[in-house]
Amino acid sequence: MTAPDSFPLQTVVVVPAHNEFSHLPQCLRALTTAALCLPTPVCAVVVLDSSDDGSEQLAGEFGPDVHFISVDAGNVGAARAAGFEYSKSLYGQIDPQDTWYATTDADSVVDADWLMRMVRPDLHAGADMVLGVVRVPNWRHVSPAVVRRYLRSYRSSGTDHDHVHGANMGFRADAYWHVGGFRALASGEDVELVERFEAAGLTVHRDRRLSVATSDRREGRAPGGFAQHLRKLSGSAPRSKAGAGT
Repeated sequence: MTAPDSFPLQTVVVVPAHNEFSHLPQCLRALTTAALCLPTPVCAVVVLDSSDDGSEQLAGEFGPDVHFISVDAGNVGAARAAGFEYSKSLYGQIDPQDTWYATTDADSVVDADWLMRMVRPDLHAGADMVLGVVRVPNWRHVSPAVVRRYLRSYRSSGTDHDHVHGANMGFRADAYWHVGGFRALASGEDVELVERFEAAGLTVHRDRRLSVATSDRREGRAPGGFAQHLRKLSGSAPRSKAGAGT
């Protein structure tokens, strides 16, 4: 079992992707850089879900530790779950208690210290789950008024935060399997997983300094996700309780 003051023996990052050929290269380059910052092995699993844009052609371009698999679920929760299930075959000889899982989105770009910050023993010692935030570096698809509205709302939680993003979360592998993993939800799969972690009495740390850059596109891949949240702020979408990106 990994001690609270040591790094996990391995880290697995799952990236669900539906027709993300244009975004995946930047996402995977950033993940490769973040992996180099850890002293222990990291592998990424890209889950192409019902993709027909040629994304599979990217397989092999980012080294042997970036794996591509394909599913036909049309469901982001099922895609994330499939990625972690597949990862069992990669490092099956290492105990889940010595493994850290993380997940991000194909239209997101992690910082170079993303994984280091998530698993560094002195920052989140004893955490079963770590939740970060997202930022939009380039606002191109929404009006300045919507940007101001979004930023006011997003910053209202003070020094801590109460947001949940599938694009920026990580958890102990044994804790993940203990609660049953991601469920096949078309949206809100990230929020629902956090709720089960908390219901099980597991420790959830929230870190506003753990940030991931994401897209401001208004037509997202998952209903109820970040893109719909932006449309809701502009008044062009019905209000939804689904929580990705809120």
